[in-house]
Amino acid sequence: MTILHRYPFLRLLLPLMVGIYVADKSFFRDVTVSPHTCLWGLLALFFLLLTSLRIKRYAFRWVFGVLLFLFCLLGGFSWMTFRLQKGVALFPDKEVIQRVRVIQAPDVKERSVCCQVEVDQHKVLLYLTVDSLSKQLTSGDELLVATQISLPSNKGNPDEFDYPRYLLRNQISGTAFCSAEDWKLLSHRNTLSWQQQALNWRDRILNLYQELGFSGDELAVLSALTVGYKEELSEEIKESYSISGASHILALSGLHIGFLYALLFFCLRILPDRWRGVALLRALLIIFLLWGFAFFTGLSPSVVRAVIMCSLLAIAGVFKRKSFSINTMAIAAFLMLLYQPAWLFDVGFQLSFCAVTAILLLQPPIFRLFPVQNRVGRYVWTLMSVSLAAQVGTAPLVLLYFSRFSTHFLLTNLLVIPLVSLVLYGAVVMLLLTPFLLLQSILVEAVQLLLRLLNASVRWVEQLPGSSVDDIWLYPLEVLLLYFIFWKLFRYSSSGRAKNLISALLGVFILLVFHGWMFFQDRPWQSLAFYRVYNCPVVHCIAPNGQSWMVCADSVPNERLLRRTLSNHWKRIRLEEPLFITEEYADSLLCYHNGIISFAGRRVSVIHDNRWRYLSASQPLLVDYLYLCKGYKGRLEELTRLFSFSMVVLDSSLPFYQQKMLIKECQQLGFSFISLSEKGSERFLL
Repeated sequence: MTILHRYPFLRLLLPLMVGIYVADKSFFRDVTVSPHTCLWGLLALFFLLLTSLRIKRYAFRWVFGVLLFLFCLLGGFSWMTFRLQKGVALFPDKEVIQRVRVIQAPDVKERSVCCQVEVDQHKVLLYLTVDSLSKQLTSGDELLVATQISLPSNKGNPDEFDYPRYLLRNQISGTAFCSAEDWKLLSHRNTLSWQQQALNWRDRILNLYQELGFSGDELAVLSALTVGYKEELSEEIKESYSISGASHILALSGLHIGFLYALLFFCLRILPDRWRGVALLRALLIIFLLWGFAFFTGLSPSVVRAVIMCSLLAIAGVFKRKSFSINTMAIAAFLMLLYQPAWLFDVGFQLSFCAVTAILLLQPPIFRLFPVQNRVGRYVWTLMSVSLAAQVGTAPLVLLYFSRFSTHFLLTNLLVIPLVSLVLYGAVVMLLLTPFLLLQSILVEAVQLLLRLLNASVRWVEQLPGSSVDDIWLYPLEVLLLYFIFWKLFRYSSSGRAKNLISALLGVFILLVFHGWMFFQDRPWQSLAFYRVYNCPVVHCIAPNGQSWMVCADSVPNERLLRRTLSNHWKRIRLEEPLFITEEYADSLLCYHNGIISFAGRRVSVIHDNRWRYLSASQPLLVDYLYLCKGYKGRLEELTRLFSFSMVVLDSSLPFYQQKMLIKECQQLGFSFISLSEKGSERFLL
């Protein structure tokens, strides 16, 4: 409890976080709580809090603390429950004509324009086909659309990203699609919102970068570093930065805001701080510019956290006080969760606070391990100690969300952080020199050179042997155990108490036992798996040694979509990279011939064309599963003349009307069947 006395705002933050987490779990398990019940509970606790302030006896000092804990707990629960319930909506189960209003700047993608619109006071994601009119939509435009709004739903594949929960946490109630002829623009907003104006200024800067000659990966990295625009980043450059451990560079966060704060503070040093009024004016000006930049870049959780921290630092500087502490972090997190409780589940929010908290706690003792007197050596060791502390703080979460550990992160940070600082400062000066074309052109060459050095450094680290350890699967409970172990080891190193070391060793033992048990439970089983992946009919044949084959009905399957949808599941059950099969194939374990899969004593007939129509056989071929996919136009009865089967599997790629027809036919003929559109996925153990 000492830490709670040392950092009192943790007393408010921890119960608030617990309340938000419990509300989220309860809501998605269909445990509904009336908002009125929560409100009356909060009022009762508030009254008890006021009453407890009158208690003067020292022996009852804990009463106020308990009541305050319960008040914050119920407050977090109530606020998150209210936000989630506000996102729930019922829409007609047919196409209707509705008037909608665009409430955010549309996101132009390769094949669609994604607009967040308001329908009857509910947020909906509306996807429009890309054309000249849809590209010109702005926030505030009113549209007339003819579409059916669908409630978000998962595909039912194992270990898939929970998209409906993500949307509902952001109070988005449904999704819809409109082709070009199904919508029309009613009114175009001439007065742009603040957000639209900010995005327009961002677009001007991006266009200026292009006019100055930036292109390719250099333009993409510069845009990400300076204005947080990451749409131009290629998959190759993202992978390079991820493997080398430099992904945090591409996401606007404390590093970038810290550089901006230092630049603003340096530029405003001309204002004397002898008078508190002038010092306060300078602090307010810095805060205004920082928040303007945060709004300009979209108010991401990591940027908001960093701006709050720098704002507190600026205010503390006026009163000559230290601002960076765990208590400051708790204040920043508390304010952010009051504004948007769903940020608790944002990966950037979690990584950001874990990194800074670890730096505040661990960097000083790490730095003191090797006292360095040389100025250059001191700078290098400071950078390395910060990187080590941040890596310890974020490693469990990185393993949980990304299944990757970058082994050369120290080398990467030593190379890229000085280059990033030069790029950021160079870009600012380059933009300020816009009226002076000759000087600006010289600086453009320098920034381009720095960007090339930055990307080359990242790629060099990526090519080093053992640059990353991939396909690591970690369970949420293991993440909590790792943080518990780290905390107890930290407490042991600072206090020397044996009970902290014993607690850490006990945590290690529990971690090993749990991981061993889950390792046994999630081992590969010999099985056949069918998935629901958009227009990607496949049969996944899995061997107990981790080897597997993806037998595809299409001659050119969408391997990228399959990997993105199923990679988490493959990592969890420790599968090797699947072999994709699109034509005749045979080895000692599997045979695929003429649309028939033979694996582990089972047969699957993949029906994806009309080759079997109007044919018959004197002796039907015995198969275990009849897998009907897009491309087959016939009826089930026609196939009974050729195959004798135990189970019919209807792929989601089949047209909706054909699925209904085949389901009805299965019911009439008495065949067992599985519809992947309804079931999601199915695995048969062999």
